[in-house]
Amino acid sequence: MTSTEKTLLYNLLKTASDNINGYSSPDFPATPVFADDIENNIVSNNAAVGISTEAAANAGAAVNAGAASEFTGTTELSLLAEKIAECTRCSLCKTRTKAVPGEGVQNPAVLVIGEGPGADEDASGRPFVGKAGQLLDKMLAAIQLNRTKNCFIANIVKCRPPNNRDPMPEEAEACSSFLQAQITLLKPAMILCVGRIAAQNLLKTETGINRLRGSFYEYNGIPVLCTYHPSALLRNVDLKRPAWEDLKMFKAKLETLIPGYAENSGSMNSLNTSNTADE
Repeated sequence: MTSTEKTLLYNLLKTASDNINGYSSPDFPATPVFADDIENNIVSNNAAVGISTEAAANAGAAVNAGAASEFTGTTELSLLAEKIAECTRCSLCKTRTKAVPGEGVQNPAVLVIGEGPGADEDASGRPFVGKAGQLLDKMLAAIQLNRTKNCFIANIVKCRPPNNRDPMPEEAEACSSFLQAQITLLKPAMILCVGRIAAQNLLKTETGINRLRGSFYEYNGIPVLCTYHPSALLRNVDLKRPAWEDLKMFKAKLETLIPGYAENSGSMNSLNTSNTADE
């Protein structure tokens, strides 16, 4: 991690902590002088694949300079998850059972962004574990991706909206710095947005998912592809075919950024187009 990225993370976490506590947190003393780390993670080496670290500077442009302590390894994600679990920035904190920070590997090839937790996720504190999550795992496996090997899965909002309604704009905004911090920390080679809410919030657009899907976009230099949410595929099996086309397109792009990322994962498997009961 570069000194710029560490400083950005500091500022994001301090802002989150100050908002949660309602005052400047003593957990964040005077800003230290950061040094660049020597990168040795080969799952997703952004310098090697030409992904810009401009995301760090851009995402933190509106965040005030703050103070914090230096983080190393996976400690940053753990601390961020703690801040998410304590968050009271919006009314969703009053109805949640558990906040859902996200899960996956450090420095993933792919960051998957969904809308928000459902009932199963709210109960477990883990993202995409219900029927839609089981289908998402199948979709990722079809292009040799896995949340335990080369992916991280997160959401626009970290707490379940009541009755699984769409997140309100102010709720998504309250969580936005958490997602920015995750993107900065994880440095994914690519981002896959599943569903309209994820795509519109990340890309700051009102365009519908039917028009967004099938094309690549950029988020601070990181390639982004949008596709249907797994729950939409469960409701309408006809959407599985275009979703599969999106996944093939995504895999082809990923292979240009990380050649051989799926070398030992077997051949590409077609997404089952049947609407089976276990999906």
